[in-house]
Amino acid sequence: MEARESGALWWSARRMLVVSDLHLGKSGRMARRGGVLLPPYEGHETLMRLEGEIAALAPETVTCLGDSFDDPEAATLPQDEALWLARLMAGRDWIWVEGNHDPGPVVTHGRNVAELHVRGIVLRHIARPGAVAEISGHYHPKVRLAGQSRPAFLLDRDRLILPAFGAYTGGLRVGDPVIAGLLRADARAILTGKGGLVVPARKSGD
Repeated sequence: MEARESGALWWSARRMLVVSDLHLGKSGRMARRGGVLLPPYEGHETLMRLEGEIAALAPETVTCLGDSFDDPEAATLPQDEALWLARLMAGRDWIWVEGNHDPGPVVTHGRNVAELHVRGIVLRHIARPGAVAEISGHYHPKVRLAGQSRPAFLLDRDRLILPAFGAYTGGLRVGDPVIAGLLRADARAILTGKGGLVVPARKSGD
C-alpha cells in the first residue's frame, strides 16, 4: 500500500483508492446551524483533489472511510457537485463506509456498509482498541513539525489511521491521549505533502 501525498491510500494489488473524512457540505451545515459562515467552496476543492487521484491511478474501487458528508442533509449536494461526484463514480465500485457524521445509507449510488473486510483487513471509520489489521480514519491526525501542522498517516503493526482528505477539516494532534492510546510505542507518522517524511509518532513535536 502507498500513503499518497494527498492523504489518500493506494492499495495497488486491489486497484483500490481509500480516502477518509471528505466532510462534503461542511460549510452548508455550519450555516444551517448558525455557525461561522465559510465560503461554500470546500466541496469543489475536495472533489478536485479526489479527481486528481482518480485520474492518476485509475482505481477500480474507491472506498470512503466515513464522514464523507458532514451530516445526512449534506448528502444532498449542490447540483454541480452531485454531477461531478457522479462522473467520478461512473464505472467504479464505490463504497461508502458509515461514519459518525453520516451513519446509515446517505446516498443511493454506490454501496453503503458499516465496515469493509478485504483479505483479512478491516476498513472502518473509527479505530477500535485492541483491533489488528485495521485501517480507519475519524481522528484527522496532524503532526506539528518545524512550526507547521501537517496532516499525517499513523502506522504501527496493528493499524493504519488515515488523515482527513476534505478541504475544511481540522485535526487532532498526534500526542492527544485519544490517539496515543491506540498506538504502540514504535508507531510512525507519515506526513502528507511533498517528500513523505516519516517521523516517530511519539516524538513528533505535537
